[in-house]
Amino acid sequence: MIIFQNVTKIYKMDDHETVAVEDINLHIHQKEFVSMVGKSGAGKSTLIKLLTGEEKPTKGKVSFGSYNVNKLKPNELPFLRRKMGVIFQDFRLLPNKNAYENVAFALEVAGRTQQEIMEFVPQALEMVGLKDKMRNFPRELSGGEKQRVAIARAMINHPDVIIADEPTGNLDPVNTWEILKLLLKINELGTTVILTTHNKDIVNSINKRVISVEDGRVIRDEEEGKYILV
Repeated sequence: MIIFQNVTKIYKMDDHETVAVEDINLHIHQKEFVSMVGKSGAGKSTLIKLLTGEEKPTKGKVSFGSYNVNKLKPNELPFLRRKMGVIFQDFRLLPNKNAYENVAFALEVAGRTQQEIMEFVPQALEMVGLKDKMRNFPRELSGGEKQRVAIARAMINHPDVIIADEPTGNLDPVNTWEILKLLLKINELGTTVILTTHNKDIVNSINKRVISVEDGRVIRDEEEGKYILV
């Protein structure tokens, strides 16, 4: 489903170069749950940007299903991204829209009808346990609730993959576990999940595939792994 073939990304700045990732070879299968771990600056975010087409590799090939990501033109990228749902550490909710409107916005951008929006948004918010707070604005929600709205928004277009980029970084342990349970539930329903984190407790509690990244390289890839600090 997702393939990185000999992928290297080099950023050129003025008179020097920075190698963000080097010679990455990965194959992530449909319906997998993968934790991508490593310290800040290890290369995790660069790999995500390469997958979403935000960055292009200096060398190598990134594939997502039938898409050759690094060959896509700017006007083709939205079609790729509709097959992906992305969840961020800082939620990225629109502050002047309530929970319902934040989730609905993703459907509006995709060109869905008003009837579809009225049907699907309450279902998505119910799935994340927030049907009773759909009229609340982000400022009226806790951190955990904001992240659940973000998950509902990411899932609303039924993507093939959910990319959760440090989704629990701003949450307390109780909300962290609630978000983790939601991601596992989404995966059980058939969606591929890629979780990036540096929280070893989260990874160890999942006991799914772990890809460890250090200094831009994959140093460990275990089918049922533990996050071993190196």
